[in-house]
Amino acid sequence: MNFDKYIFPADGSRKLSDFPTDDKNSFTNQKSAEDELKQGIESLSEIQDKLYAQDKFSLLIIFQAMDAAGKDSTIKHVMSGINPQGCNVTSFKVPSAEELDHAYLWRCMKVTPAKGDIGIFNRSYYEEVLVTRVHPEILAGQKLAIDYSKVAPDQSLWLQRYNEINNFEKYLSNNCTLILKFFLNVSKDEQKRRFLKRIEHPEKNWKFSDRDVEERKYWADYHSAYEQAFKHTSTAIAPWYIIPADHKWFMQLLVCQIIVEKLSSLGIEYPKLTVKQLENIEKGKQMLLGEAQ
Repeated sequence: MNFDKYIFPADGSRKLSDFPTDDKNSFTNQKSAEDELKQGIESLSEIQDKLYAQDKFSLLIIFQAMDAAGKDSTIKHVMSGINPQGCNVTSFKVPSAEELDHAYLWRCMKVTPAKGDIGIFNRSYYEEVLVTRVHPEILAGQKLAIDYSKVAPDQSLWLQRYNEINNFEKYLSNNCTLILKFFLNVSKDEQKRRFLKRIEHPEKNWKFSDRDVEERKYWADYHSAYEQAFKHTSTAIAPWYIIPADHKWFMQLLVCQIIVEKLSSLGIEYPKLTVKQLENIEKGKQMLLGEAQ
């Protein structure tokens, strides 16, 4: 599969609206995609074992999306074969009082993955150029040098933050962290269908919030904010993948395959042991075999 067609180009040659939400590539049925996803999960499990053992690289996966696009289900299904010991999922919600006392990158920086680990961000620092752009009144509570309760933010603030984010991701990349950024691109009609499903099925009621419906009024504003963010932060070291999300089964397969391909490209292998280590292994073997029964 050609994954490059899902990358948002930084040169402005494509818009977010150019990326279809209902793409299924060449798949004609869900079953074949699910079979491939199963194989992908097995491959991901194998390479994660090597990643953890080698202890040289780390992987940071960022999911951004409109509500009901399928972030939680994608994490649940794609990562179902992952060893929890080497993986951490962080969901970023409204900042706490402690987090507001720090610069906006702080709460994400402190949970970036260690060497050998996979870190998953369910939403991320990108909220600071998305929801804050749609609802600039949020900035008034961030204790910034400029009082945004009196001054409307202009493009200079967003350009500053894009630059800070790019520098942060470059820093992580320079220190052996592979960054994969996925925008799960769901249509407004499909979002409505999923919201109604949450209402109509009692076991899904807990997922529903009337605030989510209120945010639909800002659909165009959010897409504009996303498009600007992608244009300024889809870089060679950390491109944005625009994943069609109307069909969850294809969305999950595509995310899994991209993760496997990009991890595989790092040449991750089990660590090669030194002569001394091999000698110690043989010594240990002989000691075990020599134990009295």
